[in-house]
Amino acid sequence: MDLCRVLFFSLGFLTCLGKMAMTPKDLLFFMETMEQPRSRKPSVRTGHIHQLEQLLLNVSFPGHNLTLQTRTIQSLVFKLACNFTGLSLSSAALEQGPQLQALHTMQFPAELTWDACSRTRLAELRLICIYFFTNKFFQDDSNSSLLNNYILGAQLGHRPVNNLRDPVNISIWHNQSLEFYTLTCVFWKEGDSQHSQGGWSPEGCRTEQPSPSQVLCHCNHLTYFAVLMQLSPAQLPTELQAPLEYISLVGCSVSILASLLVILLYIHDRKQSDSIASIHVNLHVSVLLLNVTFLLSSTLAVAPVPGVACTALAATLHYTLLSCLTWMAMEGFNLYLLLGRVYNIYIHHYVLKLCALGWGVPALLVLLLLTVKSSVYGPCTIPLVHNQENHTGFQNVSMCWVCSPVVHSVLVMGYGGLMSLFNLVVLAWALWALRRLRAGQKAPRTQACRDTVTVLGLTVLLGTTWALAFFSFGIFLLPQLFLFTISNSFYGFFLFLWFCSQRCHSQAEAKTEMERISSSQMTTH
Repeated sequence: MDLCRVLFFSLGFLTCLGKMAMTPKDLLFFMETMEQPRSRKPSVRTGHIHQLEQLLLNVSFPGHNLTLQTRTIQSLVFKLACNFTGLSLSSAALEQGPQLQALHTMQFPAELTWDACSRTRLAELRLICIYFFTNKFFQDDSNSSLLNNYILGAQLGHRPVNNLRDPVNISIWHNQSLEFYTLTCVFWKEGDSQHSQGGWSPEGCRTEQPSPSQVLCHCNHLTYFAVLMQLSPAQLPTELQAPLEYISLVGCSVSILASLLVILLYIHDRKQSDSIASIHVNLHVSVLLLNVTFLLSSTLAVAPVPGVACTALAATLHYTLLSCLTWMAMEGFNLYLLLGRVYNIYIHHYVLKLCALGWGVPALLVLLLLTVKSSVYGPCTIPLVHNQENHTGFQNVSMCWVCSPVVHSVLVMGYGGLMSLFNLVVLAWALWALRRLRAGQKAPRTQACRDTVTVLGLTVLLGTTWALAFFSFGIFLLPQLFLFTISNSFYGFFLFLWFCSQRCHSQAEAKTEMERISSSQMTTH
């Protein structure tokens, strides 16, 4: 028997499990061996956790509950019946000022046992809770920071528990100053290979902060939970959430209608269209798709939908944004050719090649991300600052978007920055060319107004207002939020106005040309 225990604890084999009855003393010894320095391979750490779960589900002990405690691990086992009415667990109390506050609590609803009891008639169900006060067993690729380094896990029997209508509530108290941090309730999602242990995901969890020292998590499943801490240089005040959402909703809706109208007009006049009109309509299609997916993303992030749907929508939103930015750059490139070659443009399959770049390159980037690591897309939290009884706290709003900070920096801010910089250079060059053209000329007031409209139109066409995203800091934050939201949610509508002005200008030029030809023919006769 002693030899069997030595093999079990030193090598982690479960072959001896059926030959002996595990006791709480054996389990405590196993938990102590888990704390010792071990292999750093993710598969080994995950294997130890799964072994501990199996041992807790099969350990023999008198009474209705069992508690085992080591320096960094605490295990609890409860025997439940089908008449379970709920359970609330609290850690040891910690003195914080005049009141006593618990370090953490877990509240399990009565619904927890419904599914298991409806399938089979069991005399006993086992609920196990494993608390880790270190993150060495849960290390992701980003080396994420966790609040208090707490990981609180729970499991009911051998079956997974998902989609609870009445969620599990987890509260964690702290005494840290988290003014510049975003706090997000997450669960541990195991990796699908031996080289990747897994990562933290907010799917199925909702975050609240009832007070500056408490984080409350509402999760609809059982697994290992924690509170993720992420540096957030700027938070959005809660008071601005409603007006910004209203502006976005109205602006995106108006832009969708405007883009649809332009696309329909293009289809109607397709026989008279040229390459410039084709580029414009591709930009309108990308703006239309971007506005539609943006409006859907915030809706599906809070709705009870599968994680796959949110991942797909986040990837689609990222693709449409990259496509929109790329087509803005295509507009800048086309403007450069128009001014540089003085309307002498002929490139074989010009529009087809631009379509391959405008739609193909973003698709390749997004598909590559989905293939390599699809977890970069999903529910993403946006921190909001709010005042509650003269205390500053945080509240999170979710949307389906890019969850990885690295991908967001490189393939959102970096990509958008390059496109905006290119178009700003083209715009500056176009203004210089226009000024050189007007040099020495005493232009009438109508010509000056027309030039002003041209400059504003080019500014909109090239999407240079997207550069406002790089001014979201310090005293620029609040003005930037409103300017960016107004200019870019109504971007499709502004493009529509530019399209109408160009259309009217073309018709006026055509009418003037027809009148000139008619008068010349009358003079000849």
